[in-house]
Amino acid sequence: MNIAIVPKCAIAAITSATISAVLLAFTASPASAAPINNIVLVHGQFADASGWRPVYDILTKDGYNVTMVQEPLTSLSEDVAATVRVLARQPGQSILVGHSYGGAVITQAGTDPHVAGLVYIAAHAPDEGESTASNKNKIPGKIRTITTPDGFVFVDPAHFHEDFAADLPADQAEFMARSQIPASAKVNTTLITNPAWRVKPSWYMVAKQDRAINPDLERMYAARAHSHTVEVDGAHTIYISKPNEVAAMIEDAAKSLGN
Repeated sequence: MNIAIVPKCAIAAITSATISAVLLAFTASPASAAPINNIVLVHGQFADASGWRPVYDILTKDGYNVTMVQEPLTSLSEDVAATVRVLARQPGQSILVGHSYGGAVITQAGTDPHVAGLVYIAAHAPDEGESTASNKNKIPGKIRTITTPDGFVFVDPAHFHEDFAADLPADQAEFMARSQIPASAKVNTTLITNPAWRVKPSWYMVAKQDRAINPDLERMYAARAHSHTVEVDGAHTIYISKPNEVAAMIEDAAKSLGN
């Protein structure tokens, strides 16, 4: 039997070519990351999770797994616990979204390992040692609220449409005013201890006609967090009045932070 003798230089050439081909196969057509599929939505004060319905409908139609948090609005720690409880049920990482005071909740809860990124919709994003009240005192809004004798806050129904939901029809705003959920006043004075936006990527939507949170305060939050920022026309309720824009920002975050 004849055995062919292959020169060492030929072996080296073949080996080099093989390695190059393998490397090219990996670099020429990298696998595209799948978008994060879980979205967790956190509402603010004076409202409940049902306000997210227009955004929910768009996201679920686009194939996302969407869950809303119903915070008790009794303390920041209990609202954070309610959010973490929902995050723990998700199959994989989530985009965590907060509106209004819900932004303070996701700022505190967002360090949870289930969270890939944060989306703020006309929301508070306090730093360590700050509260929503301390920041609103520095850059005040125009919302008119009433505090009950036992320490709960709600929007004056006579001014709810103008101050909270000016971009919604009057009858819808009237219903929301009569069904609003008062929040314990202490949720506004509780200090943030470990802000997630310092360690997680974030997106921010500014409502340019917001009276509940001053748009300049929203801009400060977004700039400080180095958030991907969009400004839209609308009042505090842009999460209801601008569902297409809000859903688009959430989907952008999910695609950008794909698994």
